[in-house]
Amino acid sequence: MVQYKWIALSNTTIGVLMASINATILMISLPAIFRGIDLNPFLPSSFQYLLWILMGYMVVTAVLLVTVGRLSDIFGRVRLFNFGFLIFTVGSILLFLTPGKGTTAATELIFFRMIQAVGGSFLFANSAAIITDAFPAGERGKAMGINQIAGLAGSLIGLIIGGILATINWRYVFLVSVPVGVLGTAWSYLKLKDQSIRRKDEKIDVPGNLTFAGGLTLVLIAITYGLMPYGSSSMGWTNPWVLTAMIIGIGMLVAFPFIELHVDQPMFDMHLFKYRGFTFGNFAGFFQSMGMGGVMFMVIILLQGIWLPLHGYSYTSVPFWAGIYTIPMMAGFVILGPISGALSDKIGARLLTTVGMIIGAVAFILLTLFPYNFSYPPFAATLFLMGAGMGMFGAPNITAVMNSLPAHYRGTGSGMRATLQNTGQTASMGIFFSIVLITLSSYLSSSFNTALASAGASVLIPVFDKIPATSALFSAFLGYNPMGTILSLLPSSFVSLISPSSLSILEGTHWFPLALAPAFMKALHDSFYAGAGILIIAAVLSALRGKRFIYDENINKEAQVQEIGKSITVSSVGPEVKVNAGRDGKK
Repeated sequence: MVQYKWIALSNTTIGVLMASINATILMISLPAIFRGIDLNPFLPSSFQYLLWILMGYMVVTAVLLVTVGRLSDIFGRVRLFNFGFLIFTVGSILLFLTPGKGTTAATELIFFRMIQAVGGSFLFANSAAIITDAFPAGERGKAMGINQIAGLAGSLIGLIIGGILATINWRYVFLVSVPVGVLGTAWSYLKLKDQSIRRKDEKIDVPGNLTFAGGLTLVLIAITYGLMPYGSSSMGWTNPWVLTAMIIGIGMLVAFPFIELHVDQPMFDMHLFKYRGFTFGNFAGFFQSMGMGGVMFMVIILLQGIWLPLHGYSYTSVPFWAGIYTIPMMAGFVILGPISGALSDKIGARLLTTVGMIIGAVAFILLTLFPYNFSYPPFAATLFLMGAGMGMFGAPNITAVMNSLPAHYRGTGSGMRATLQNTGQTASMGIFFSIVLITLSSYLSSSFNTALASAGASVLIPVFDKIPATSALFSAFLGYNPMGTILSLLPSSFVSLISPSSLSILEGTHWFPLALAPAFMKALHDSFYAGAGILIIAAVLSALRGKRFIYDENINKEAQVQEIGKSITVSSVGPEVKVNAGRDGKK
């Protein structure tokens, strides 16, 4: 008969598989989705829909994870994990049925993605806790590593299936999650058993929930709208609404821990931070997510907008091939993830996670050395190196965080860990996009003007001066033929002023990438330097986490020592000393 621990791992692995397929299949299929709903990427309002489709999921999960973890400790982790499968599947069906067109359809997609995010919150908040409950301490790292392999396998499956289905019908990309969700829902309801220690007498922390959810929502929304053009500026950081939301949100988050210290039954138990492994592991994970969360988007923009078109790939095919060319990063993660997870069961997480973050930082620095028309083998090797560093960090860090907690706090602790991770990812998107857009805004106009003059199309310079950096970035990310789209929006009388030979150059696959490359590479290198710095912070925090600590084992040892101490009596009569150690009378 199959041991329950493997049943628990299979259930949680299905959840990770579904979520990872959903993430990459969406990224690869966005061009087909936006064409399918008739949304023009060069309209100023379009960029916000791209950001919300990408980031709305992360915002919702980041806000809900701690609350869901707390509810799981009260009502049972398995029950809410099962519920998460069901909600996620319903969200996938709604996405498939999206009825509208244009901005209406984009809004519907965002809303249905948020429903998926609610289900994802139940899955993410509980999967690590369920694995920790089911596996003995000496096997948890291996289990987490296997779980992460499923995540990377799902990412690869999503890239391939997304590339195929997007060419048939964009709606099918959302249908893929449904059979996986149905299987996971049935399997978890039938087989999962709740082994958690319940705290049924506890109540929901209303002040803490409102303060945390409100503050985090305002901060993440401010980051999202800070990336959008405002007035004559290419970004929205001077928007009074953005500044107000950021200030109020940060104020609420600063007040949150003080509120939690004075609440009888807090949702975010600040006392858990007294465990060194929990504290440093969580903040190391936060900075790791912040450093890595946006890098995949930057690499994909480089591939889709510049490298692949320069190497003969059509604009419509570049999203799929960009996914294929990033496989080395996933391979590094898949190979090192389970190995480091199993090793952490023996030697702990400190060495593995610290070295992993240093390797990731080195990979970032190496990426700054590549020109826009790079040779792929060394580029692939660098991506593999970065994936290997992330693989060395992932499973050991999660295992160390979960091992540091008492059993009855694993749901809350898992939710706190996942919240910091998702918040770091969302902040990473804001940081990387902000750096790139700020640099692009400074250099893009002169870069395009020079390229237009060289192509004999100086008449288009005033048109390009009005195109925001977000539109250039958006079109590169979505795999559009940018010049074909721009020229189609102009009056035919204006386009007729351009010679046929110049039009042929402009609409070819090389002109736009070559015009974009000088400005974009400066921006990309700045973002990579920032990523390296953030991962160094994660490495320092990892090094400070202390030696391997497993709460149950350490507490049991302390209890045994205290029990022995109580049973030892020492009596001194003259020169003779008699020691009675324990109940068995051994001396």
